[in-house]
Amino acid sequence: MAPKRRLPTLRQLEYLAALDDARHFRRAADTLGVSQPSLSMQFSALEETLGVSLAERGRSGVTLTPVGREITNRARRILIDVQEVCDLAAAAGTQHGLLGTIRLGTSPTLGPYILPQIVKRLHREYPELTLYVREGLPRDLQADLLNGKHDMVLSPLPIVSDDLVITRLFLEPLYLVVANDHELAAKSQIDVLDLAGLKVLAPAPHYHLYDQVKGICDDVGAELLRDYEGTSLDTLRHMVGMGLGVSFLPSLYVQSEIKARGEVRALAFKGRKISRPIGIAWRKGSGTARGFSNIAGVIRDIAKSQFENLRLL
Repeated sequence: MAPKRRLPTLRQLEYLAALDDARHFRRAADTLGVSQPSLSMQFSALEETLGVSLAERGRSGVTLTPVGREITNRARRILIDVQEVCDLAAAAGTQHGLLGTIRLGTSPTLGPYILPQIVKRLHREYPELTLYVREGLPRDLQADLLNGKHDMVLSPLPIVSDDLVITRLFLEPLYLVVANDHELAAKSQIDVLDLAGLKVLAPAPHYHLYDQVKGICDDVGAELLRDYEGTSLDTLRHMVGMGLGVSFLPSLYVQSEIKARGEVRALAFKGRKISRPIGIAWRKGSGTARGFSNIAGVIRDIAKSQFENLRLL
């Protein structure tokens, strides 16, 4: 009988995934909360077990070999499956399916302005649940959800993947934001026809909001300024206040950050409304799908009860 082949351990696969993320032994060890010698020893043991070189070490950090990249991709899928086994077992012991730690990814143009209410409500209703929140760009959020870095994401739509469950939550209106001395500032509401010829500032192209603003400009004959792409909603607000152009900002941000006597005015649209859809997503087959559905219900309830401008989907 042939001797039984040694197999990698889950810990070694976890270390491999962390090293791929950090591309540096010390940073990966810090992320995992272990010593660098311990990580290096386990990584070398994994290479010995598999009989291949997984990474190239250099002064600038670590680069995975081609076979190392393929093995890491498969290791991530294994780790996701194992985590979902644990989630399923944990959720089976509750009626609501919410306990333990859930890693929630969210967009920086959305999360800071609605998550405080969501987190407060979840902590009150599900005291055994811990929510770990991390912000990221929408396109990165989807990739990180698929590779297991997040359990669910709250983000502007679209999110498109056959491997995800995507639940539409609400529509968030967009406001036109202008400087106080702008010719439109005296209006209480504006029409989309007022947008023709305006110089419009937008966030950087990796935000969903950029694509939407570009589409609006194309539709109404406004000029999208490419020399000034904001890296945050705050940056856009300040640029508008300096008279560099106008911009479209989401309702939740406007309600939280734009004051009546500030440097800019937020104008609502009459007639044709301009809004962005917001949704939540998780991986198909997740062991905590029931709990995620409950979280979606909490978010809808908060949107309806605490934010009158949001329209449920």
